[in-house]
Amino acid sequence: MTVLKYCGNRSLQDVQIIAKSKADYIGFVFAESKRKVESKDVKRWLSVVQLETKQIVGVFVHPTIRSVASVLEHVPLSIIQCHGMETVQMVKEIKEAFQLPVWKVIHHAPKAWTYMRAWKGIADGFVIDSGRKGAWGGTGISFDWCNVPHYMEEAYNQGVPCFIAGGITPDNVEQLLAYEPFGIDISSGIEENEQKSEQKIKQMEQKVMKW
Repeated sequence: MTVLKYCGNRSLQDVQIIAKSKADYIGFVFAESKRKVESKDVKRWLSVVQLETKQIVGVFVHPTIRSVASVLEHVPLSIIQCHGMETVQMVKEIKEAFQLPVWKVIHHAPKAWTYMRAWKGIADGFVIDSGRKGAWGGTGISFDWCNVPHYMEEAYNQGVPCFIAGGITPDNVEQLLAYEPFGIDISSGIEENEQKSEQKIKQMEQKVMKW
């Protein structure tokens, strides 16, 4: 089955809903965003919710050693996700400092998969997002998924996972699944009134599991 990551969780209720889901990864945003959360709040939520085998992904934009360290004081991250225009050197330093896997977000553009090659041996995974001016992610906008096989091939050659993000909903996920992504990363597509929706998650998972 396609691997699932549900990102942008911003309340105890969100975390409780995702804990019961079939997601492999649960994501929290620690960068400026309408979904930004404080690490102390996440610590409190996790103290009362059992995530079982779900891995915790912390999303950062241009993180510093200090900003990541301050989150790790409270939240046992499994993976650090760099969602901005970080340099290879910056990511190397983050990896060395914390000895944790780092995923790099690539913002889709013509032949952007060639940019993934610069991260070979550095990035432990990729997230391909639509992105747009003034927003690093979480826009609810998708890119042309016919490009997905190019990203998957490059990630496969590097031996790392690759997730597709941006504008994925229960209504269109089957179109994306036709391109055989390794994983999908969903935030706004499983929300209703700015909260994670059990109903939308069930719809999403029914379609993913059927595929």
